[in-house]
Amino acid sequence: LQNLDVAPTTVKEVIRHAKDELLAAALHVARDQGLRQLSFGRVAKQAGTNDRTVVYYFPSKEVLVSEVLLVMSRELESRLSAVGDERRRDHRDLLEVAWPVLAHPDADAVFALFFEASGLAAARVAPYETVVPALVSAWLEWAEARLGGTPTSRRSEAEAAVALIDGLLLFRQLMGADAADRAARRLARG
Repeated sequence: LQNLDVAPTTVKEVIRHAKDELLAAALHVARDQGLRQLSFGRVAKQAGTNDRTVVYYFPSKEVLVSEVLLVMSRELESRLSAVGDERRRDHRDLLEVAWPVLAHPDADAVFALFFEASGLAAARVAPYETVVPALVSAWLEWAEARLGGTPTSRRSEAEAAVALIDGLLLFRQLMGADAADRAARRLARG
């Protein structure tokens, strides 16, 4: 870098840009072919580069998968911001306000990947078995922060909310939007 007539911040920006492009390619591969098909070779092909370049930025498959899942998590956080921060009475009340935000066609691809990752985690496949529980913990913390009551009741209500919402979202993936919407309305009423 000493011989280059480039400011260090510019070099950092170029490196960051290249990593972002590779991460976008990785997301494309994951969404198009599934997380199990995510590989250095497929990402390189999608990005129009070679495997070594991908390995330079993502030194292991665990790092690559973790970065993809982190982007998915950020997408969900962004979507969930529309729910707001108002404290809700219980898990059903949280379901009622969160469902219209989460049960949207734009979110279906993210949830399809989340459920694929969850299945791989349940089967104890690395790195999913460590990364996915962290995502679920963050999801629980989000729900807990939006529920009233004592700390103990908030935690149990958050667990109920996440189990209910995730179950409905999986049901949506398998049975379609109309069936999931009907089930969500019924469950929200109690």
